[in-house]
Amino acid sequence: MPIETPNNRPKINKPKFNLSWLYLIIGFSFLILIFFNNNNSSSKEVTYSEFKEMVQNGYADKIVAYNDNSLDMFVKPEYVQKVFKENYKGLSRSPSVHVEVGSMNALDDFLTQAQKDGQFNGSVKYEKKSDIWSVVLWNTLPIIILIVAYIWLMRRMSNGAGGGGANPFNVGKSKAQVYENVNNKDRITFKDVAGQAEAKQEVEEIVEFLKNPEKYTELGGKIPKGALLVGPPGTGKTLLAKAVAGEANVPFFSMSGSDFVEMFVGVGASRVRDLFRQAKEKAPCIVFIDEIDAVGRARGKNPSMGGNDERENTLNQLLTEMDGFKSNSGVIILAATNRVDMLDKALLRAGRFDRQIHVDLPDLNERVAVFKVHMRPLKMDETVDIDLLARQTPGFSGADIANVCNEAALIAARHSKKAISKQDFSDAIDRIVGGLEKKTKIMTADEKRSIAIHEAGHATLSWFLEHADPLIKVTIVPRGRALGAAWYLPEERQITTKEQMLDEMCALLGGRAAEDLFIGHISTGAMNDLERATKQAYSMIAYIGMSEKMPNLSYYSSTDEYSFQKPYSEKTAELIDSEVQRMINGQYERAKQLLSEHKEGHAQLAQVLIEREVIMADDVEKIFGKRPWTSRTEEILAEEEKIGKKV
Repeated sequence: MPIETPNNRPKINKPKFNLSWLYLIIGFSFLILIFFNNNNSSSKEVTYSEFKEMVQNGYADKIVAYNDNSLDMFVKPEYVQKVFKENYKGLSRSPSVHVEVGSMNALDDFLTQAQKDGQFNGSVKYEKKSDIWSVVLWNTLPIIILIVAYIWLMRRMSNGAGGGGANPFNVGKSKAQVYENVNNKDRITFKDVAGQAEAKQEVEEIVEFLKNPEKYTELGGKIPKGALLVGPPGTGKTLLAKAVAGEANVPFFSMSGSDFVEMFVGVGASRVRDLFRQAKEKAPCIVFIDEIDAVGRARGKNPSMGGNDERENTLNQLLTEMDGFKSNSGVIILAATNRVDMLDKALLRAGRFDRQIHVDLPDLNERVAVFKVHMRPLKMDETVDIDLLARQTPGFSGADIANVCNEAALIAARHSKKAISKQDFSDAIDRIVGGLEKKTKIMTADEKRSIAIHEAGHATLSWFLEHADPLIKVTIVPRGRALGAAWYLPEERQITTKEQMLDEMCALLGGRAAEDLFIGHISTGAMNDLERATKQAYSMIAYIGMSEKMPNLSYYSSTDEYSFQKPYSEKTAELIDSEVQRMINGQYERAKQLLSEHKEGHAQLAQVLIEREVIMADDVEKIFGKRPWTSRTEEILAEEEKIGKKV
């Protein structure tokens, strides 16, 4: 029945054409042709008496007898007109008559007598008559197999290289998913995106452009053509694009950069053209390309061999569609990447991507907001402190925080708890940062003592160094590849001074220094500490210019990614190496001196670690007294304690 549209015009549901119908029609046509032309000859039913008369008159050319008491007599060409009379025109070259025989013995006697009398001199052949359906099957089976194989192959090609059903011509069609009129249940809005206030403000303006363009165009402004979301993995770039789709309430095309590139030449450019054609038809709309670096890599720097690169052809078509001679009014391009340094400069210029929106790792306040979003569905008790959790997770992305909340819920469920507690979140952070706790790992008494002295060295130095991060707990329980760990509450700084970096380096070397001082030999347990200290020293000297002999020099280049040559001489390289060695040795001696001054407290701390395996900051304070240096983080914690917050 016709469907009434809002314009009161009936809309008739017409059946969609499918190539499968064409295949079926062709197949049935073959069956009909084979069925009606099975023997490729014309035949006529006659009686046995008429048959005998035809043989006696010399009409028979050859006879084929079958096991079902029937036979076919093929007529000589000169007698065809006499046998078939007025129907002889249009017959095949070998017309025959079909006869039902009562007895084969009587037939043999009759034919033998006819041969003796000279009435029949042709051949007699006896055959086993086959079933008509078996004949049809054996004639049509190869054709059916070929048709089925062709349909299967076309479906595989179209599904793997372009979608759009079984039509092989859809290989070059766009694979973008189109979202229109999303249900409220599945819609993502800006309320679901915590933190990233600046990024949300930028994309909210794009949504406002789409909802109320007159507000800007009447002042002479133009709608932006594109916005590029840039940031580390897991910071919410794709989530922000989904929120734009949910808020704008306009058609939203979503696809990945890898969907453009296929093994077929020209497919990527064809998909770009088809994507923008569909977008123009539904304008105003938003086109979102996730991981655009898969197709937008800088031209001429592709490591693949060959002069005609399919990725470059696709990029050229994308550049033309975004800002060529054709207008794309009402189509806004959103793209996301975490490798903006790899993108082609022509793609980043104004007129294609007018805005670069940086979606960075959340800071302290933003992490609090992200925790609140992910804690909505969780059942928690009153011991959970969101502010403390946010301080314990510096450098965590939104995806990492979601993982922490989920891991805490799993840990609480594993222990059959009714609600998630503060300890569950602490264990979840330890699990994600340090790895799985290995309770079955076997250690000797000497190994356990060595690990305890090593971790106690870190804890002691971090307690007495002014710019070291405040300590939370120390453990010698193996996690992941680490045999022990010290957990800190680092401050989030916008800039870092040389003194702060040297204190951090000294604290890193505290474990090796403690082994050297109090055991008399060193072990492989300090490998990760030495790696971090060495990298930090090289960055301070070669990049930041914090060397005494090489001040204010930086050999770092953020744009020269593909250069394999050092931007300095061999003599300068030797000087850098010597400065790194001098800096690390100086901090190592400083660490040994501090540990020597507090060796009694260090020994007590190591003994408590051996006995209890895990100690908190309160236990360290009982041994060393109150920390002589108060960081900004500790001041905030003290203020919270004064106003009654649980920490």
